[in-house]
Amino acid sequence: MTAEVQATVEQAKRLAALGRIDQALALLADVTARADAPWQTLSVHADLLKRAGRLEESADLSRRLVALRPQSVPARHNLASTLGDLGRAEAAEATCRETLAIGGDAPETWLVLARALQAQNRFDAAQTAYGEALARRPAYADALRDLSQLIWMQGAGLEAACAPLDKAIAAAPGEPVLRQIKARLLDYAGQPQAAYQVLTAGALDAPGELAAAQAIQRLDPERALAHADRAAVMAGGPVIAVLVVQAECRLALGQAAAAMVHIDTLRRIAPTNQHVLACQATAWRMLGDPRYDQMYDYAAFVRPYRLEAPSGWASLEAYLVDLAQALHGLHGLKAHPIGQSLRGGSQTTAKLSESRDPAILAFFQVIDAPIRAYMAALGPGEDPLRARNTGDYRLQGSWSVRLHPHGFHADHIHAEGWLSSACHIELPSSVTGADEGREGWLRFGAPPGVPTLEAQHHVRPQPGTLVIFPSYMWHGTQPFGGDETRLTLAFDVVPA
Repeated sequence: MTAEVQATVEQAKRLAALGRIDQALALLADVTARADAPWQTLSVHADLLKRAGRLEESADLSRRLVALRPQSVPARHNLASTLGDLGRAEAAEATCRETLAIGGDAPETWLVLARALQAQNRFDAAQTAYGEALARRPAYADALRDLSQLIWMQGAGLEAACAPLDKAIAAAPGEPVLRQIKARLLDYAGQPQAAYQVLTAGALDAPGELAAAQAIQRLDPERALAHADRAAVMAGGPVIAVLVVQAECRLALGQAAAAMVHIDTLRRIAPTNQHVLACQATAWRMLGDPRYDQMYDYAAFVRPYRLEAPSGWASLEAYLVDLAQALHGLHGLKAHPIGQSLRGGSQTTAKLSESRDPAILAFFQVIDAPIRAYMAALGPGEDPLRARNTGDYRLQGSWSVRLHPHGFHADHIHAEGWLSSACHIELPSSVTGADEGREGWLRFGAPPGVPTLEAQHHVRPQPGTLVIFPSYMWHGTQPFGGDETRLTLAFDVVPA
């Protein structure tokens, strides 16, 4: 590597350290565009592209780096990791195994392999790979979190899911992150008080104070606020997650004006964060601010679209039968994941937009027209929704949920999205039948933790109907009875 290229790389690193990643990427682009680009430049550029969320470009550079340095363990591991982030589980698995074959044996590689296996519904093999990662680093927090969640989602029960965490905590009692992982598991298993007790059993650092606030928030918002305030002091500067919890606690306590102090700070440092926008809307509603009705304009922003039958299917009804069959085949787990909105059901782990199943692949072709119609109907504007409307989009994530009888989605938003969706594929008769109770219906406008604010808008699901709405809108579902499941396919969209 010449001195000139070395200077360029070092300058790019300095820019990235200052948060000016776009400038760093622009600086490196001219160098890596050359066929004889040094491997060090390819490595730094691929890493920065990944940090910027430009995963396809990062993977392309990583492939060039592997071709240039076929015996480099880090190069192959990084490619495997990026392929996993892209949802290409089979390719990620193959690259992990190549990494192991040339001498790589790091717990990080075993973790990427475990996640790739899990995304392919090969749960026993994934559990073994998580175990290999932990054999190399017993207190590896990421592996412990994923393993305990996999055990929970397989329906083995809370005690079995907590077992690897309890073993790690006993061996490393001074690691607060392990208690935080266990507490989150307990919270989503319906035991928030037990989660809080686990967290407060030892000293709390700033992340621990935040975790304690989140665990007790619904039960005791005043105590949660005290934890969040301590986390803010310990952090020594604005932290988005802490500010959000402070705002939510004040909203739960009826202190909307005080919450706006936190929200105003958040809007400055995270202007497109959908959770922040949701908190702002909630405060405006509580304060009677007319801007709330503009932001939560249900007539304009919650739009249903009837799907067209894809090419190769005689009717939409025939297509939905095949799509439902393909999706049911992916629901190998039994319990809801940790950190998600559903309760009483399962969620697929693979990115469905990467599926090669013909029915699933066709879905991502037929949704293009509704998404573009939604963006066209929005048009331009200065509000947080329209201001990001470029007229083009990319998918941020895609998954399927199968709710069991009495299951539901807790009210939530999608913090990293712009537009969110729910497409109903297969519905139980309790949902498609009488209107009484609105069983299984979508509901909008009920922020969690503020019981005085009820849902304002409902949408009755119909098989083959896609509902698109802003990611910042609080949304959930009504529980439903009977003995049939409710199957949906959903995705998030961000501007391109």
